[in-house]
Amino acid sequence: MSLKIKKIETFPIAVPLKSPFKTALRTVTTAESLIVKMTDSDGVVGLGEAAPTAPITGDTSASIRYAIEQVIAPKLIGASLNQPERVKQLIDTALVGNHSPKAAVNIAVNDLLAQHYGVSLSQWLGGYRQTVATDYTVSVGTAAEMVRHAKQLVAAGFNTLKVKVGSQSPFEDLKQVRAIRDAVGPDVKIRLDANQGWRKKQAAKMINQMATDGLAIELVEQPVPADDFEGMAYVTAHTDTPIMADESIFSVKDALRLLKMDGCDIINLKLMKAGGIDNALKINTLAEVFGVPCMVGSMIESQVSVTAAAEMAAAKSNIQYYDLDAAMMFTKQPTTGGITHAGSEITIPSESGLGIQFQTK
Repeated sequence: MSLKIKKIETFPIAVPLKSPFKTALRTVTTAESLIVKMTDSDGVVGLGEAAPTAPITGDTSASIRYAIEQVIAPKLIGASLNQPERVKQLIDTALVGNHSPKAAVNIAVNDLLAQHYGVSLSQWLGGYRQTVATDYTVSVGTAAEMVRHAKQLVAAGFNTLKVKVGSQSPFEDLKQVRAIRDAVGPDVKIRLDANQGWRKKQAAKMINQMATDGLAIELVEQPVPADDFEGMAYVTAHTDTPIMADESIFSVKDALRLLKMDGCDIINLKLMKAGGIDNALKINTLAEVFGVPCMVGSMIESQVSVTAAAEMAAAKSNIQYYDLDAAMMFTKQPTTGGITHAGSEITIPSESGLGIQFQTK
């Protein structure tokens, strides 16, 4: 008997964050997202999520909803889940770009498939590990604010901090990173995320100065503008600190171009950039061929897509870094179930699929 996609519904959510999230690109106080509910002909429900991040993906709340309801859903209703590769191809080819709405629908399809096979999404994708350890982001603020937040996070059990830089002068960035290192001591890992805020020579100089000062930076994420592939290669070649590509890589083609240039040491996979789980895993496989490990991160997303990202991260051995704190920033969750965490340690649910329930009003 053929199992078919019967219905696709969308539900916008808006949840205040515990505190403002500030980067070089934007400030967020309320998380807006769109939950996708996909029902198959057996009445089983799969969930997905799309987060609007216009400065990075170009997707807005309105464009995401239109893309799913008016373009993608009409192509999928009645499609057979017994042909999952065909279904996923229909999603990818439904329209150009629009990575976040594609991601939401792709996540829902994978949730359904894993449920029908009676395994967790992580097992469905590979099942390499059951726990991952996430960092937590120290967002942009004054030196005193960032130090205070960093100390709170360490006290809460986080031993890896991701510090946002690039929104002010390099001197101020350096001063703030020094202050945080002095405050948390030598045993806490510090990662930097410039969110494209530096230029190539400036970035190399800054990163090397931090190394000379003994600040022990674990890695630096996206130091230069997304389209400056040559700049990424320059910084990678002129520093010993590992350089991670984020906004530069949305697709397998982007990854291949940068990897062939030796343009990064690590790749950050995000479902909202890649267009879902399957495309992110293709990038991971390519990176593994080049001997480059991956991180899994997220935008400001709720438990639905962060659980999907965490389960994907736990599934693959080449995914070795984790930046999955986004849902922890919410004042409440729109769903129940999914990943759980104790300090930095995230545990993958054992239930089939995502292991998440969403009650609509």
